[in-house]
Amino acid sequence: MRCGIGHLPGGCQRTMGLHCVLILCLFSGWAVGYKQGDNVTLYVNKVGPYHNPQETYHYYTLPVCRPEKVHHKSLSLGEVLDGDRMAESLYYIRFRENVEKKPLCTLTLSEKQVDELREAIEELFYFEFVLDDIPILGFVGYIEESGFLPHSHKVGLWTHLDFNIEYNGDTVIFANVSVKDVKPVPLEEGVGSVGGVGVGGGSLVVTHTYSVRWFESPLPHSRRAERLRDYSFFPKTLEIHWLSIINSLVLVVLLLGFVIIILMRVLKNDFARYNVEEEGGCDDLDQGDNGWKIIHTDVFRFPPYKSLLCAVLGVGAQFLTLATGIILMALLGMFNVHRHGAINSAAIVLYALTSCVSGYVSCSFYTQINGQRWVWNIILTSSLFSAPLFLTWSVVNSIHWWSGSTQALPATTVLLILGAWVLVGFPLTVIGGIVGKNRAGSFQAPCRTRNIARQIPTQPWYKHAAVHMAIGGFLPFSAISVELYYIFATVWGREHYTLYGILLCVFAILLSVGACISVALTYFLLSGEDHRWWWRSVLSTGSTGLFIFVYSVFYYRNRSSMSGLVQSTEFFGYSLLTALVFSLMLGSVSFWASLAFIRYIYRSLKMD
Repeated sequence: MRCGIGHLPGGCQRTMGLHCVLILCLFSGWAVGYKQGDNVTLYVNKVGPYHNPQETYHYYTLPVCRPEKVHHKSLSLGEVLDGDRMAESLYYIRFRENVEKKPLCTLTLSEKQVDELREAIEELFYFEFVLDDIPILGFVGYIEESGFLPHSHKVGLWTHLDFNIEYNGDTVIFANVSVKDVKPVPLEEGVGSVGGVGVGGGSLVVTHTYSVRWFESPLPHSRRAERLRDYSFFPKTLEIHWLSIINSLVLVVLLLGFVIIILMRVLKNDFARYNVEEEGGCDDLDQGDNGWKIIHTDVFRFPPYKSLLCAVLGVGAQFLTLATGIILMALLGMFNVHRHGAINSAAIVLYALTSCVSGYVSCSFYTQINGQRWVWNIILTSSLFSAPLFLTWSVVNSIHWWSGSTQALPATTVLLILGAWVLVGFPLTVIGGIVGKNRAGSFQAPCRTRNIARQIPTQPWYKHAAVHMAIGGFLPFSAISVELYYIFATVWGREHYTLYGILLCVFAILLSVGACISVALTYFLLSGEDHRWWWRSVLSTGSTGLFIFVYSVFYYRNRSSMSGLVQSTEFFGYSLLTALVFSLMLGSVSFWASLAFIRYIYRSLKMD
């Protein structure tokens, strides 16, 4: 096996954190102009094992060439969240001036440092540099396994790098690094003096060099993102998947058509049977009938744990707004492939700003269903997701800190994010809750609710909550299963997702399927004279989150090569949070769909 150097689409642009100006900055891609001979700063960033994308360490943690005093670059919030830790390097690059085999530094490596480099190379460590906001990636060294008897295991260190930089006018368009015509320096005992390496007294003397070559490009700076997308340092595994998407669309359309047609035919027959000729209100209907009509005096009986239910609906509405905003921003081109952490920054800002949505929806509905402890409801709403998030982050960040990973957030970033929640997110939740409480009207139930609840008959096994959760979770999951792989490959792999139009279609399909399935399951529940639909409607489609977490376990074991405590903890911790987000969002959608359906069918009964 031989590991080489290639290209990577990607890069980083400045984003200013936790302020509305961030939303505007995400549009920008300022072009830096250079004159011939101007210094073009090359920053070193991070290193990490190839198969663990979220396990990254500062480049200077390895025994490499470094300045006497390390100067770090000022980073945006999104870059810090992405694990970036850029620092100035010893590489001296001048605009449009070629350099051939210029010495960088000479290092005397101890036996321990050689073992450290050998271990990093065996774990397929790659490095990331940044030049004019363009990431330059390559492997730290070379490893080759060959033969069985005798077995050959060779480990080599790249001590020379060739920088190939493309320019147009006074701007940099693209950059990469290669070792095409370079021999690696073997990191083995008794190698002698090879390629600028001397061995003696248990130490290894290594001389690092580099070359710089400039090439003119016809591509303007405004289109350099296209150049970055066309080349990848990491192997591309995402192919055009239009056929799979079309297949999912056809299946979803058939499913929705089937559910809607069946329900309309059944409801038409029900209305014909229930709408008796004699005049009278809903309370005067024939009590000898069975089915959903007979429980009209109980179907609007308020559920237990009203505050928790309203908190779920509020946070679900917030994430629905947040997801829609992120996808629309992506469609507007705000998240180009060469921007580091732009989505992370936007998600934090939008989460804080949309907190008013959760407070408004939760407290408004809580007031409608006669809730009295509205202050407690606001507190529960604000902590329903933030508390699990903080707990998960604390565990994951502690493990990153223990391992020395750059994914461990600095104290200043932690205080910044905490301040965003304390000074923006929570106050907006309170304001939204107060507005929702004051503007809440009556519940508007079509039928009166009696004081004594009707006894619920014994239900068959296929109407139990577990069966409804299995059906209501599997069908929405099957609608997004194809796209889910590409999202996982983007978040937990090396891919760059760009098909946001397809993502918007899949997102709309997910919500449509969840709403229709919830309506169908609610109808079957009411037909069995069971009026406990409130929580059932939330859990039935909200169980999609469980299927997503099960899929994440499958992806970890069968679709990725991730391993180790650091990567595994982050993967499963945030996969649980992702499952919770989907459960809250789809549970909210399915509840409002069921409530609208129930109000419709009971209003459709003939009443004077």
